[in-house]
Amino acid sequence: MHSETHAINPTTALAKRAFDLLGASSALLLLAPLLPCIALAIKLESPGPVLFRQTRIGRSLPDRIEMFEMIKFRTMRSDAEAATGAVWAQAQDPRITRVGQFLRKTRLDELPQLVNVLRGEMSLIGPRPERPEFYRRLENAIPFFAERTYGLKPGITGLAQVHQGYDTCIEDVRSKVGFDHSYALALSTPRHWIAMDLMIVLRTLAVMVLGRGR
Repeated sequence: MHSETHAINPTTALAKRAFDLLGASSALLLLAPLLPCIALAIKLESPGPVLFRQTRIGRSLPDRIEMFEMIKFRTMRSDAEAATGAVWAQAQDPRITRVGQFLRKTRLDELPQLVNVLRGEMSLIGPRPERPEFYRRLENAIPFFAERTYGLKPGITGLAQVHQGYDTCIEDVRSKVGFDHSYALALSTPRHWIAMDLMIVLRTLAVMVLGRGR
């Protein structure tokens, strides 16, 4: 059963969607000159598509779990999982290109996900969207894992992401679940949501400027 503590205040839900639309639109307009430069750098370094598309788990609802195609700038070789199948990225992962390393450190690889936000598939801030290949394993191994996205769209950034970054193993995901539930609790009132989102935005900008992503 899903916890009632994840009930999002209706006013907060409307304000959060308005913030998503305004923020994603503004970011795309502001960063539009940068996008072709990133695309060119990716194409010059390695063969393959500029954009990377991958099925992810979205919002969990009483009758279904939503799924969507997440868009990112490609940071790995185009054949990164040809031999291994779905695996988490590791520290000093040889599959990551030099351009990809820079994009990950600055989180610029996430910019195409602004399109996912405008489509209503993601939010600017929320739990990290998980891959279907890992979902059942994580749900069985981590208590209350599935509940972290109940009624809540996954985010480009979030409380867990600014504290830890990318997942490299199941223990990384386990330690993030508490952050995701803490964020869901903050959506119970508009005041708590505003304070939480402002803190996450500021910490995300710090990660991007200082290149602390991974």
